[in-house]
Amino acid sequence: MSYIRCQVCGQRASIRMRQHRLNYCKDHFLEWMLKHTDSTIQKYRMFGRNTRVLVAISGGKDSLALWDILWRLGYHADGFYIDLGIDEGLDYSSQSRQFAEQFATSRNLALTVIDFKKEYGESIPTLAARTQRGKGKPCSICGMVKRHLMNQAAEQGGYSVVATGHNLDDEAAVLFSNMLGWNQTQLARQAPALSGRDGMAGKVKPLFRCYERETAAYAFLQRIAYIETECPFSAGSTSISYKHLLNQMEDRSPGTKMRFVMNYLKAKEDGFFHIENTNGQDEGLHPCPVCGQATSNPDMCVFCRTIGGTPPDKAYR
Repeated sequence: MSYIRCQVCGQRASIRMRQHRLNYCKDHFLEWMLKHTDSTIQKYRMFGRNTRVLVAISGGKDSLALWDILWRLGYHADGFYIDLGIDEGLDYSSQSRQFAEQFATSRNLALTVIDFKKEYGESIPTLAARTQRGKGKPCSICGMVKRHLMNQAAEQGGYSVVATGHNLDDEAAVLFSNMLGWNQTQLARQAPALSGRDGMAGKVKPLFRCYERETAAYAFLQRIAYIETECPFSAGSTSISYKHLLNQMEDRSPGTKMRFVMNYLKAKEDGFFHIENTNGQDEGLHPCPVCGQATSNPDMCVFCRTIGGTPPDKAYR
């Protein structure tokens, strides 16, 4: 019986990566993932060996795979999980929190958990329903809350950088969306690494050159238990539609998503798009009088305004 062989040892391959023209067995694929991620960290100067890194954990495959990789590479990486209280009917937050805590315990890693409902008196869905007057999904509110709390945790814990598990599929879908709307502000911010300033921690995406299929394979082969259920509010989102379209193009021409993202970053670096290089940060920042975090709003930051019950009327940072 014929089968695809690992190009390193000749054993039966566990994964075929057409975009890289690579076939690996389990051991050599796992080794490749470590080297590939470390190469990304070094290439984009995300952080050094002695940097304290805070990993944003969702309980899903990407964030847990990232934490596992950083742990195996010997980086000082601690986890941070936000229990958003998305439990209506599916126990989504409860299950994802359980996977995050089990992962940390099994590897004796430090995990900080923030229970949003206990801290602020209401879950993300109820907060969104109140501030958005029941209109639309809570995704924008959720994203704003997570960014605020991650930066707060980094500052209070002495972490200079926050790492997220965004993969290449995520980056390509966001880029596709921003290109369609020619959202220059978001295009300027999209980068694998953003340096910290004015009290805001740096943001990095060590897996941004890894396809989602690769992070899923890594989690499976490392026997990482993770929540497989998607957030119930993600159903019907445009990002999922964009991912389907990009997957169709990828099937016809392997490497399409990688070329799309990497060529954009190169073109932006060369100034082709004439997008002002703000390194993803807003100018004119000042401390919020309530929480102290940097904000470009004239008064308090969007987080504090939202928690206080005032519907935000400006774009989130």
